[in-house]
Formats: sequence, C-alpha cells, structure tokens
Amino acid sequence: MALFGSSKKNYSTITVKKRDVPDGLWMKCPSCGEIVYKEEVADNLEVCTKCGHHFTLGRQARIDLLSDAGTFEEWAGGIKSVDTLGFTGQQSYIDKLKANQEKSGWDDAITVGGCKLNGREIGLGVMDFSFLGASMGSVVGERVTYLIERSTREGRPVLLSCASGGARMYEGLLSLMQMAKTSAALARHASAGLAFIPILTHPTMAGVMASFATLGDLIVAEPEALIGFAGPRVIKETTQQDLPEGFQRSEFLQQHGLIDMVVPRKELRDRMALVLEYLCDE
Repeated sequence: MALFGSSKKNYSTITVKKRDVPDGLWMKCPSCGEIVYKEEVADNLEVCTKCGHHFTLGRQARIDLLSDAGTFEEWAGGIKSVDTLGFTGQQSYIDKLKANQEKSGWDDAITVGGCKLNGREIGLGVMDFSFLGASMGSVVGERVTYLIERSTREGRPVLLSCASGGARMYEGLLSLMQMAKTSAALARHASAGLAFIPILTHPTMAGVMASFATLGDLIVAEPEALIGFAGPRVIKETTQQDLPEGFQRSEFLQQHGLIDMVVPRKELRDRMALVLEYLCDE
C-alpha cells in the first residue's frame, strides 16, 4: 500500500510545456559564438553587439548609410541583362536572373546613382553579394562605367561599395571585358582630378578586385573582409605552402600595404565625409 494512500507517480511520463518563442528573433554570431538578438544587430548596422563581427548589410541600408536622407537618385536603372550566349545548364541564365530578381527585389547586382554626403554632391555605387554573388556581368560593368563617366562630367567624387565573387560566367568573355572598360573610365576620372574611393566589403574577389576595386585614391575596407583574386584554398593548393594567419583579410592586407584604411561600419559615413574634405577641398 502506498504511503498516505496514493500511488507512486511515474515522473518520466510528465511533460513540461515549453514557452513558445517565435522563430527568427535570435541569431548565433559566427565569430564569438554568442546568441544575439536580431533586432539589436539590425539597429547596430548589422554588426554584432558582442564582438563587432560585421554581417552583410543590405543594399538599401548601405545606400542610406552613405547618402543624406532623400538625396539618392538612381542612375542607369534601365540597363538590363540579356542572355547573349544562350547559356544553358541545370538552370538557364534567364531563369537564374528571374529567381534572383524575385528573391532580392532588385534587377541586378549593383545600384548606382547620385546623392549628397554631408551636403557634398557625390556619385555612389553599391554592389550586392546576395544577387548572383555580385558577379560582374555586362550590366554591372556598364552601370559602374556610367556612374564614373557621369560623375566625371558633373565634377563629382565617387564612392563605390564593392563586393563580388568574380566574373559572371553566364556571360563568358563579355564579363571579362568589363574589367578594362571600368578601368578606362576611372583613368579619365583621375585625369579630371576627381577622387575615387572604393570600399571593400566581405567578400571582394577576382575580377572586381583586379580592376576598379583597387584603383582608388584611397582604398578602404571593412573589418575582416575577405579580399583577393583567387581564394585561399586555391592559392594553398597551387603554391603547396601554408598561408599566414589572416591571409587575405582586410587587416592583413592593410599591414602589407594593399589597403589604406580599415574602417568599422559605424564609423564609415563620418570617415568618408572627412576623407572627401581632404581630397576635394582646396
């Protein structure tokens, strides 16, 4: 007979109802491993509030960061990608474009335009890695060229936020030609005595890195951004050598003279405004 006339409970069968927590409120930082509140990270310009890790900042948010409110006017928005080579694979180029356009709400991997930064008229371009890896195809090259050439005509300095995985393979040689076209436009911009500042974000690689991303009067990068031509794995397998710690990260490249300035995102706007004062004001 059980004590006090009650039978022994089987506690192994008792279930505890967990409090419902909505999905998507928290995220794990890949750098420090801390669980952080997504809204706090968003309010902090997509920078981890615990360790300062820089997450990807959306295209519109970056445009807002680098321009005075309400001043940005898009240029060259009517230029669209076409499937000149008739690329086919598991998915056609046209289908890839449509899928990325629907997912992102943008028509290609870069947006360019004119705006003001602290009252100064500038040309501004923002590349978006979420759209086909910000690969440089004909539209990207043409918009960058238009940005530079119009800014040259109007006497504007140019800020260009760079991010890319490389050339857009769906366009073959047409993609590679954009390296020369954008570089030539920058040469004319420089001859006019106008400033160009590329801002290298994570990642900036391959053809973009080998052309306009490193042709600035001052080369700026965000912290811990991966920057280079070929990736570390390819370089290690090719050279058969161990790579130094931090290889191809922005801090390493600054130490070795390729990057002039590594600027945390929260300081970027004010630092760019100050740099333009030095470069543009007599």
